[in-house]
Amino acid sequence: MSQHRKRPEKQEKRTRGLIAGAVAVTVAAGVGIGLWAGGDSEPAGSARPQAQSPSAGGTEHSATPSKAPSPAPSPTRSYPLSTPPRTIPAVRAHTPARGPGWRPAPGRRVVVDDARLADEGRLLAGELGLTYAGRKGDVRAGEVRLSLDGGKGAGPESYRMTVRGGRVAISGPSDAGVFYGTRTLKQEVHGGGTAPEGVVRDEPAKPVRGLMLDIARKPFTAGWIEDRVRELGDLKYNELGLHFSDDQGFRIESDSHPEIVSRTHLTKAQVRKIIALAAQRHITVVPEIDSPGHLGAVIAAHPELQLRSAAGNAPQGTVDISKPAAAEIVDDLLNEYAKLFPGADWHLGGDEYRALMVSSPAATYPQLAAAARKAYGPGGTVADLTTGWLNDRARTVRAHGRTPRAWNDGFFRGTSVQPDKDIQVGYWTGKEIGARPPEAYLSTGRKVVNYNDKLLYYVLGQPNQFYYPTGQRIYEEWTPRVLRGTTAVPAKYDDQILGGSFAVWGDFPNAQTQDQVAAGIRMPLRATAQKLWDPGRPALTWTRFKALADRLS
Repeated sequence: MSQHRKRPEKQEKRTRGLIAGAVAVTVAAGVGIGLWAGGDSEPAGSARPQAQSPSAGGTEHSATPSKAPSPAPSPTRSYPLSTPPRTIPAVRAHTPARGPGWRPAPGRRVVVDDARLADEGRLLAGELGLTYAGRKGDVRAGEVRLSLDGGKGAGPESYRMTVRGGRVAISGPSDAGVFYGTRTLKQEVHGGGTAPEGVVRDEPAKPVRGLMLDIARKPFTAGWIEDRVRELGDLKYNELGLHFSDDQGFRIESDSHPEIVSRTHLTKAQVRKIIALAAQRHITVVPEIDSPGHLGAVIAAHPELQLRSAAGNAPQGTVDISKPAAAEIVDDLLNEYAKLFPGADWHLGGDEYRALMVSSPAATYPQLAAAARKAYGPGGTVADLTTGWLNDRARTVRAHGRTPRAWNDGFFRGTSVQPDKDIQVGYWTGKEIGARPPEAYLSTGRKVVNYNDKLLYYVLGQPNQFYYPTGQRIYEEWTPRVLRGTTAVPAKYDDQILGGSFAVWGDFPNAQTQDQVAAGIRMPLRATAQKLWDPGRPALTWTRFKALADRLS
């Protein structure tokens, strides 16, 4: 199984006809007559449907007896036209059909057409109590077959699931797409349910669907993170961000600089286990070592790197980027952890550098101004120097084949030094000094990931007017184009918005326990998953969506 793939630069616009409404079908009255949905070359459903109770949605028929009865035919029935599956996120298209559907039963098997689907097959079989049989060419009743179909113009994470003749077939152009099909099937049959007859055609609207965890300020346990990975996989997320370095702690074992690691931390063995579990569920783990701010844990072990003003003040967590040793230690860490995290993306942070959060950076920090002039000429500014720092760190991770990402307040207006074009913007705030609207980044052609701090930020303790987001607000007010506040950017920028990420920040780590955090983010995660998969108006009301989530959990 391929663990990680680079996402396409641009989502293809497709016209494959997603189902926009219900299919109207007229059923002629009569004994033993069943109408079958068109569009497939063979009847959708069992040729000899089993009788079901009226409560299952059907109607029993029998011959009318006469005074001298003759042998009556066996009872037959017409199955009702199937309805779309109820899943989170909702499937984007379903062609209904008539038939009994499918449900798991002991002795049934999961088979694959390609050895690359072994992980998906084993996982599904274990979850549904089926037998994983590997690659098989024969066809058996009740089986689930997983296959790769070569794409045929479909999106890389798309899949097709057909329920017909008492069997299930899931195919897609990649193992990721097939995996998402197995998540749909798992949800459909949850709690004894039945996968409805017919064909599902499904794919996500956005290639980045993530959860960011601040494990630096609140050190979540490895087991808790693994539980979130399983939850994310079932909701078809594909990214887990780990912010593991900040002023309050450095939370992953280090070989290059063990002196900076906090007492409570994850070992590399634990991180590898999380990464392996995530890869099995097609989730990329994206690390973040934030710099040049938020480096308090590094400064605690290396106080000589602390930035100081002309007056002797030392802003928290801020390294002096005029000192080469500051860049050296950060690059040491980036190079070390590039060997641990195999994903394609890397978050460089770049936010809240306190040297640029004062009215006169050059006068307050003359050593930074002098370094800027030395590097970039008489007109060089502290913002130029800070942008150069970001570009240098981007170069470090790019050497490992990574695509860099940085927070939007790490990009500055009016600089002679421009951020490298391939650095993605993690847009989270419009509160910084010199704040710019999202269009200022999009209009330059930059790719953007949505971390809207009004709707997608779960900040422990709710400081600075951050309030715990609700699933209902996300479900009813947010789409990936709503980058700031509740107003969407123009539709012409949609392709540049790669997706979004819900974020948990540990500003006051003791404000909630791990279990309380898991409960608090449960519905927001489900609402975010729905809107990243399909940003359109959901078919279900919030009340019905929440009821569905409660049934599936």
